[in-house]
Amino acid sequence: MVEEVTLYRAPTTEADADAVADWLRERVGADVSVRDRFLSVFGDENRDGDGSLAESFAEARVLSPYERETGNTMVGIVRYERRALENPERAGGVIYDGLAVQSILTELLPDEERGLDHLHVPLIDRVVGTWGDHDGRWHKRVNVLGQPGVVSVPGLYEAPAKPEQYYKEQQKHALLSGGAPPREVLENEVDGEFLVESDPRTTEALRGYVLQCYHYLETGEDFCDEEGCRLHNPHRQPGVVRAQLRDPAFCDRHAETYDA
Repeated sequence: MVEEVTLYRAPTTEADADAVADWLRERVGADVSVRDRFLSVFGDENRDGDGSLAESFAEARVLSPYERETGNTMVGIVRYERRALENPERAGGVIYDGLAVQSILTELLPDEERGLDHLHVPLIDRVVGTWGDHDGRWHKRVNVLGQPGVVSVPGLYEAPAKPEQYYKEQQKHALLSGGAPPREVLENEVDGEFLVESDPRTTEALRGYVLQCYHYLETGEDFCDEEGCRLHNPHRQPGVVRAQLRDPAFCDRHAETYDA
Protein backbone atom coordinates (compact mmCIF):
# COMPACT_ATOMS: atom_id res chain seq x y z
CA MET A 1 0.00 0.00 0.00
CA VAL A 2 1.30 3.45 -0.97
CA GLU A 3 1.50 5.62 2.14
CA GLU A 4 3.57 8.52 0.78
CA VAL A 5 3.85 10.22 -2.60
CA THR A 6 6.64 12.71 -3.29
CA LEU A 7 6.56 14.84 -6.43
CA TYR A 8 9.65 16.60 -7.75
CA ARG A 9 9.55 19.89 -9.61
CA ALA A 10 10.75 20.15 -13.19
CA PRO A 11 13.04 23.19 -13.48
CA THR A 12 12.48 24.40 -17.03
CA THR A 13 8.91 23.53 -17.93
CA GLU A 14 5.36 24.79 -17.60
CA ALA A 15 4.42 22.11 -15.06
CA ASP A 16 3.32 23.20 -11.58
CA ALA A 17 4.15 20.32 -9.23
CA ASP A 18 2.46 22.00 -6.27
CA ALA A 19 -0.84 22.28 -8.14
CA VAL A 20 -0.59 18.64 -9.20
CA ALA A 21 0.06 17.66 -5.57
CA ASP A 22 -2.98 19.62 -4.36
CA TRP A 23 -5.17 17.78 -6.87
CA LEU A 24 -3.68 14.42 -5.94
CA ARG A 25 -4.24 14.93 -2.20
CA GLU A 26 -7.98 15.10 -2.78
CA ARG A 27 -8.01 11.70 -4.51
CA VAL A 28 -5.52 9.31 -2.91
CA GLY A 29 -5.15 7.86 0.56
CA ALA A 30 -1.50 8.82 0.90
CA ASP A 31 0.48 11.77 2.22
CA VAL A 32 1.55 13.91 -0.74
CA SER A 33 4.55 16.24 -0.63
CA VAL A 34 6.63 18.23 -3.13
CA ARG A 35 10.39 18.58 -3.35
CA ASP A 36 12.67 20.51 -5.67
CA ARG A 37 14.09 18.96 -8.83
CA PHE A 38 15.00 15.30 -8.25
CA LEU A 39 18.60 15.66 -9.42
CA SER A 40 19.06 18.73 -7.24
CA VAL A 41 17.91 16.79 -4.19
CA PHE A 42 19.72 13.50 -4.82
CA GLY A 43 22.12 14.04 -7.72
CA ASP A 44 25.13 15.46 -5.85
CA GLU A 45 26.38 16.50 -9.32
CA ASN A 46 28.41 13.30 -9.71
CA ARG A 47 27.19 10.12 -8.12
CA ASP A 48 30.62 9.04 -6.94
CA GLY A 49 32.77 12.02 -7.83
CA ASP A 50 34.01 10.91 -11.26
CA GLY A 51 31.23 12.03 -13.53
CA SER A 52 29.37 8.73 -13.55
CA LEU A 53 25.93 10.34 -13.41
CA ALA A 54 26.61 12.18 -16.66
CA GLU A 55 28.00 8.95 -18.11
CA SER A 56 24.88 7.07 -17.06
CA PHE A 57 22.68 9.51 -18.96
CA ALA A 58 25.03 9.27 -21.93
CA GLU A 59 24.63 5.49 -21.84
CA ALA A 60 20.84 5.88 -21.77
CA ARG A 61 20.73 7.92 -25.00
CA VAL A 62 18.71 6.48 -27.86
CA LEU A 63 20.97 6.43 -30.90
CA SER A 64 18.42 5.64 -33.60
CA PRO A 65 14.64 5.17 -33.68
CA TYR A 66 15.19 1.67 -35.09
CA GLU A 67 18.17 0.43 -33.06
CA ARG A 68 17.63 -1.25 -29.69
CA GLU A 69 21.19 -0.50 -28.55
CA THR A 70 21.64 2.74 -26.64
CA GLY A 71 24.53 4.82 -25.39
CA ASN A 72 27.28 7.11 -26.59
CA THR A 73 29.96 7.84 -23.98
CA MET A 74 32.35 9.83 -26.14
CA VAL A 75 33.98 12.66 -24.23
CA GLY A 76 31.92 15.37 -25.92
CA ILE A 77 28.63 13.60 -25.17
CA VAL A 78 29.52 13.12 -21.49
CA ARG A 79 30.46 16.79 -21.29
CA TYR A 80 27.09 17.69 -22.79
CA GLU A 81 25.31 15.54 -20.20
CA ARG A 82 27.31 17.13 -17.39
CA ARG A 83 26.31 20.60 -18.64
CA ALA A 84 22.69 19.44 -18.88
CA LEU A 85 22.79 18.29 -15.27
CA GLU A 86 24.20 21.62 -14.13
CA ASN A 87 22.03 23.77 -16.44
CA PRO A 88 18.84 21.90 -17.39
CA GLU A 89 17.66 24.71 -19.65
CA ARG A 90 20.51 23.84 -22.05
CA ALA A 91 19.33 20.25 -22.56
CA GLY A 92 17.05 19.11 -25.36
CA GLY A 93 16.79 17.27 -28.63
CA VAL A 94 17.72 13.90 -27.13
CA ILE A 95 15.61 10.80 -26.40
CA TYR A 96 16.56 8.57 -23.46
CA ASP A 97 15.67 4.99 -22.65
CA GLY A 98 12.92 5.53 -20.06
CA LEU A 99 13.65 2.32 -18.18
CA ALA A 100 17.34 3.22 -17.99
CA VAL A 101 16.47 6.69 -16.67
CA GLN A 102 14.18 5.07 -14.12
CA SER A 103 17.05 2.82 -13.02
CA ILE A 104 19.41 5.81 -12.72
CA LEU A 105 16.96 7.66 -10.51
CA THR A 106 16.29 4.57 -8.40
CA GLU A 107 19.99 4.23 -7.61
CA LEU A 108 20.04 7.84 -6.40
CA LEU A 109 17.23 7.32 -3.91
CA PRO A 110 18.29 6.72 -0.28
CA ASP A 111 17.82 3.11 0.79
CA GLU A 112 15.18 4.10 3.34
CA GLU A 113 13.01 5.71 0.64
CA ARG A 114 13.07 2.95 -1.97
CA GLY A 115 10.18 0.93 -0.58
CA LEU A 116 6.96 0.57 -2.55
CA ASP A 117 5.09 2.34 0.26
CA HIS A 118 6.77 5.62 -0.75
CA LEU A 119 6.21 6.52 -4.39
CA HIS A 120 8.53 9.08 -5.97
CA VAL A 121 7.36 10.94 -9.09
CA PRO A 122 9.98 13.17 -10.70
CA LEU A 123 8.61 15.58 -13.31
CA ILE A 124 11.51 15.66 -15.73
CA ASP A 125 12.31 17.84 -18.72
CA ARG A 126 13.92 15.07 -20.77
CA VAL A 127 12.19 13.07 -23.48
CA VAL A 128 12.00 9.36 -22.67
CA GLY A 129 10.96 6.35 -24.71
CA THR A 130 10.51 2.61 -24.51
CA TRP A 131 11.45 -0.02 -27.07
CA GLY A 132 8.61 -1.74 -28.90
CA ASP A 133 9.38 -5.38 -29.58
CA HIS A 134 6.22 -5.58 -31.70
CA ASP A 135 7.47 -3.11 -34.31
CA GLY A 136 11.21 -2.82 -33.65
CA ARG A 137 11.38 0.88 -32.84
CA TRP A 138 11.48 3.36 -29.97
CA HIS A 139 8.31 5.10 -28.85
CA LYS A 140 8.29 8.36 -26.91
CA ARG A 141 6.34 8.19 -23.65
CA VAL A 142 4.70 10.64 -21.29
CA ASN A 143 5.37 8.42 -18.30
CA VAL A 144 7.16 5.26 -17.24
CA LEU A 145 5.30 3.44 -14.48
CA GLY A 146 7.09 1.90 -11.50
CA GLN A 147 9.31 3.17 -8.71
CA PRO A 148 10.05 5.94 -9.28
CA GLY A 149 7.22 6.85 -11.62
CA VAL A 150 8.91 8.99 -14.28
CA VAL A 151 6.78 11.71 -15.92
CA SER A 152 8.26 13.49 -18.93
CA VAL A 153 6.85 16.97 -19.42
CA PRO A 154 8.11 17.34 -23.01
CA GLY A 155 6.78 13.84 -23.62
CA LEU A 156 3.29 15.27 -23.11
CA TYR A 157 3.80 17.35 -26.26
CA GLU A 158 5.93 14.97 -28.28
CA ALA A 159 4.83 11.40 -27.51
CA PRO A 160 1.16 11.37 -28.59
CA ALA A 161 0.93 11.99 -32.33
CA LYS A 162 -0.48 15.30 -33.53
CA PRO A 163 -2.67 15.70 -36.63
CA GLU A 164 -0.68 15.19 -39.86
CA GLN A 165 -1.37 18.78 -40.91
CA TYR A 166 0.50 19.99 -37.83
CA TYR A 167 3.77 18.54 -39.08
CA LYS A 168 3.19 19.93 -42.58
CA GLU A 169 2.57 23.43 -41.22
CA GLN A 170 5.61 23.11 -38.95
CA GLN A 171 7.84 22.19 -41.90
CA LYS A 172 6.40 24.94 -44.09
CA HIS A 173 6.99 27.57 -41.42
CA ALA A 174 10.55 26.32 -40.87
CA LEU A 175 11.33 26.62 -44.57
CA LEU A 176 9.95 30.15 -44.75
CA SER A 177 11.24 31.59 -41.51
CA GLY A 178 13.89 29.16 -40.27
CA GLY A 179 12.14 28.39 -37.00
CA ALA A 180 9.15 26.75 -35.37
CA PRO A 181 5.84 28.64 -35.62
CA PRO A 182 4.22 30.07 -32.49
CA ARG A 183 1.63 27.88 -30.81
CA GLU A 184 -1.17 30.27 -31.76
CA VAL A 185 -0.31 29.96 -35.46
CA LEU A 186 -0.49 26.17 -35.39
CA GLU A 187 -3.71 26.16 -33.42
CA ASN A 188 -5.33 28.49 -35.94
CA GLU A 189 -4.10 26.67 -39.04
CA VAL A 190 -4.44 23.03 -37.99
CA ASP A 191 -7.73 21.27 -37.35
CA GLY A 192 -7.89 19.13 -34.24
CA GLU A 193 -6.98 19.47 -30.59
CA PHE A 194 -3.43 19.04 -29.34
CA LEU A 195 -0.92 20.32 -26.80
CA VAL A 196 2.32 22.05 -27.70
CA GLU A 197 5.40 23.17 -25.79
CA SER A 198 4.65 25.53 -22.87
CA ASP A 199 0.94 24.93 -23.31
CA PRO A 200 -1.00 26.59 -20.45
CA ARG A 201 -2.96 23.32 -20.06
CA THR A 202 0.21 21.38 -19.20
CA THR A 203 -0.35 21.14 -15.44
CA GLU A 204 -3.96 20.06 -15.85
CA ALA A 205 -3.03 17.33 -18.33
CA LEU A 206 -0.14 16.02 -16.24
CA ARG A 207 -2.36 15.35 -13.23
CA GLY A 208 -3.72 12.20 -14.80
CA TYR A 209 -0.27 10.91 -15.74
CA VAL A 210 0.94 11.35 -12.17
CA LEU A 211 -2.18 9.58 -10.91
CA GLN A 212 -1.38 6.71 -13.30
CA CYS A 213 1.94 6.26 -11.48
CA TYR A 214 0.15 6.08 -8.14
CA HIS A 215 -2.57 3.76 -9.44
CA TYR A 216 -0.02 1.33 -10.85
CA LEU A 217 1.96 1.05 -7.62
CA GLU A 218 -1.19 0.87 -5.49
CA THR A 219 -3.14 -1.68 -7.55
CA GLY A 220 -0.76 -3.32 -10.01
CA GLU A 221 -2.97 -2.16 -12.91
CA ASP A 222 -1.43 -0.09 -15.65
CA PHE A 223 -3.68 1.89 -18.01
CA CYS A 224 -7.45 2.07 -18.33
CA ASP A 225 -9.05 0.95 -21.62
CA GLU A 226 -11.79 3.60 -21.41
CA GLU A 227 -10.84 6.50 -23.68
CA GLY A 228 -12.41 9.22 -21.54
CA CYS A 229 -10.64 8.23 -18.30
CA ARG A 230 -7.62 10.04 -16.87
CA LEU A 231 -5.99 6.63 -16.40
CA HIS A 232 -6.15 6.02 -20.17
CA ASN A 233 -2.92 6.21 -22.21
CA PRO A 234 -3.81 7.66 -25.65
CA HIS A 235 -1.41 7.42 -28.57
CA ARG A 236 -2.73 10.57 -30.26
CA GLN A 237 -3.11 14.14 -29.04
CA PRO A 238 -6.91 14.38 -29.43
CA GLY A 239 -7.13 11.38 -27.11
CA VAL A 240 -4.95 13.17 -24.53
CA VAL A 241 -7.25 16.20 -24.63
CA ARG A 242 -10.30 13.98 -24.20
CA ALA A 243 -8.84 11.92 -21.36
CA GLN A 244 -7.14 14.70 -19.39
CA LEU A 245 -9.01 17.90 -20.18
CA ARG A 246 -12.64 16.91 -20.67
CA ASP A 247 -15.43 15.82 -18.32
CA PRO A 248 -16.13 13.35 -16.94
CA ALA A 249 -12.63 12.89 -15.57
CA PHE A 250 -12.94 9.14 -14.97
CA CYS A 251 -14.75 6.10 -16.25
CA ASP A 252 -17.45 4.72 -13.98
CA ARG A 253 -15.14 2.16 -12.38
CA HIS A 254 -12.33 4.55 -11.52
CA ALA A 255 -14.69 7.39 -10.57
CA GLU A 256 -15.66 5.32 -7.54
CA THR A 257 -12.06 5.56 -6.34
CA TYR A 258 -10.75 8.89 -7.56
CA ASP A 259 -13.60 11.29 -8.25
CA ALA A 260 -13.35 13.98 -5.58
